Amino acid sequence: MSLQTDDRDTGGVAGGSSSDALGNAFYPLYRLLFSEDSEFVSDVETKLAQARMTDPVELYLARALGIGLITGVALWLIGLTIGYGLFATGLITVNELLGIPLQNQTLIRIIEQLKVPALVFGTGLVFGTIGFALGFGSLTAIPYSRASARKREINMLLTDSVSFMYALSVGGLNQLEIIEAMAQADDTYGEVAKEFQSIVKETEYFDVDYRTAIRKQALETPSDELSQFLTDMLSIVNSGGDMENFLEDKKEKHMRTAKQEQELTLETLELFGEMYMTLSLFPLLLIIIMVVMQMIPQAEVTDNMLYMTVYGLIPLTGVGFLVLVSTVKHDEPGDGFLSMTDDDGRIQRAQQQGLLNLGLVEAFTGDHSVFDRIKNREGTHETVKVLKRPHIFFRDNPLYTLALTVPASLVVITSAMVTGAAPTSWSALLENPIWGTFVYVYVPLYCMAIPLSIFREWNVRYRNTVVNQLSEDLRKLASANDTGLTLLESLKSVSDTTSGKLAREFEMMHTKVNYGMSLKEALIEFNNKYHIPRLARTTRLITEAQEASNQITDVLRTAARASENHDDIERDRKSRTRMQVVIIVMTFMTVLAVIAILKTQFIDTMAGLNPGGGGGSSGAGGAGGDLAQADLSSNVNVDMLSVLFFHAVTMQAILSGFICGYIRDADILSGLKYAVILATIALVGWMLVA
Repeated sequence: MSLQTDDRDTGGVAGGSSSDALGNAFYPLYRLLFSEDSEFVSDVETKLAQARMTDPVELYLARALGIGLITGVALWLIGLTIGYGLFATGLITVNELLGIPLQNQTLIRIIEQLKVPALVFGTGLVFGTIGFALGFGSLTAIPYSRASARKREINMLLTDSVSFMYALSVGGLNQLEIIEAMAQADDTYGEVAKEFQSIVKETEYFDVDYRTAIRKQALETPSDELSQFLTDMLSIVNSGGDMENFLEDKKEKHMRTAKQEQELTLETLELFGEMYMTLSLFPLLLIIIMVVMQMIPQAEVTDNMLYMTVYGLIPLTGVGFLVLVSTVKHDEPGDGFLSMTDDDGRIQRAQQQGLLNLGLVEAFTGDHSVFDRIKNREGTHETVKVLKRPHIFFRDNPLYTLALTVPASLVVITSAMVTGAAPTSWSALLENPIWGTFVYVYVPLYCMAIPLSIFREWNVRYRNTVVNQLSEDLRKLASANDTGLTLLESLKSVSDTTSGKLAREFEMMHTKVNYGMSLKEALIEFNNKYHIPRLARTTRLITEAQEASNQITDVLRTAARASENHDDIERDRKSRTRMQVVIIVMTFMTVLAVIAILKTQFIDTMAGLNPGGGGGSSGAGGAGGDLAQADLSSNVNVDMLSVLFFHAVTMQAILSGFICGYIRDADILSGLKYAVILATIALVGWMLVA
């Protein structure tokens, strides 16, 4: 059995001997502050174990105290300097502190003498306290954060992990073999596999029986669900019960649990959608209030308040909402790549060959000059291949479009500034707001976002096409295998009777095996071509089972059932999140419409009032009305307000687009297409308004 080495972190910020020296230096302070039965120390020790950080809790907390004190002293000195500069130099005049009436003149003189030193010392004390809290608190929070992240990933992967173990049990593996296979599947099942790695290593290297190892891991794992699963598994092992029936029951239970958690997540997102309507309309209401108050001469509303609302409050609202959504909606863990178990890793390197990784030759360069020449020739060959078909390269690596589009955007903007085509000052921007904003905002947005969005969507659709019929084709494979055909023959049979990308991949795998490649290698190469986490878990299931037997009908049916459960969850998610996207888009359209009406029907009307055109007014009353109109209109800077309104709707469009994409697919890049569309609507709408 081949296992990867345990990847537990050392947990320190500096690592190595320097952090140990710091912990040892402040260990006496730790002993002074914390007792042996401290509940806080016990809790931190538990989180260190759950986060797979190997530091002793005493050394870790001593190191945290050291960093906290160093940070606190540094900020204390900074605070003293700031306090001295503010109060001792007279930059800020200190009159009364609390306003308490005192009659004793001696006491008053003492307070007058100590007032400034007390303020300086108090400023240093506040800064020092903040520094210690930041240093000690941030280091102490690391194991809590890592344990929480591991818990989330374990809970997300547990359903598929139990299905994997059940399929292995159906395939004929015993309890120990299932645990060992689960421990080896860390490229697919991530943190769940690492929990089983700990069980295996306890039994192999510390001479602990696997019952005790399971019991210990059930206590250490950060996931309550996995802890319950291991506890129930231990009871089956101790009683000699049927492991296959146990895993089947757990599989069904966790599939139901996954759907319930998905339902809870979608309901929370619906609540967030309603919150977004309120949050996004708040800056709009604030802008309207400040614009109206600006027309009142006595109101203390400055242009800076409008600037802060447009350029500060609107972006903060959008980013804050994205962070809020990210606490509920998580992307699928794993990168979708599977690794081979060969000792030298040559197969993996050969499969990952391309311009960014030249593959097998990378392992031999530097030893002999002939391999260096081969690498140069291979690099030239790959470069020529990319130049012949650049769209394929960018489809497989969408982010590399930025290597071309970012410089292109900078060249366009710089050229416009040098030639004077683009405004280079705020006053020039006020004279031509649409063109200036187009050059500085829309040109980079279109140059960078459109190619990246196109190739990213192409990449996602190209890879996801192979899983559109995955559940159905797995059922067909199971039926063919049930008739007595081997897995390889079943692949050929399904490819002959089925259309679609997956069927063509089955046919290609059959051809590769006939030309000498093993079926496992063909399956893993097929998976790594598309590297979808969901597909990787199915492929891992089949590769493990087919090594034991060619008759894996029950395993294929289990994989099909897990895939169908994933399809149901994905279908429900798309249906429910579509409504959230509609709500966000309609909210943006409302903001655009209200600001457009405010600009055309209110601001332009007030600015166009003519003091000499009173018409129906006469005498003193008419003069007073004209004077009031003049006062109102003179306080309105129409050009400035027009620019701020345009920038407000533009930022609202871009932020709303990214929020739509993140809610839809849990991927921030998915929002590029929405951002481009909504920003274009804002641009066209404002051109009509202005």
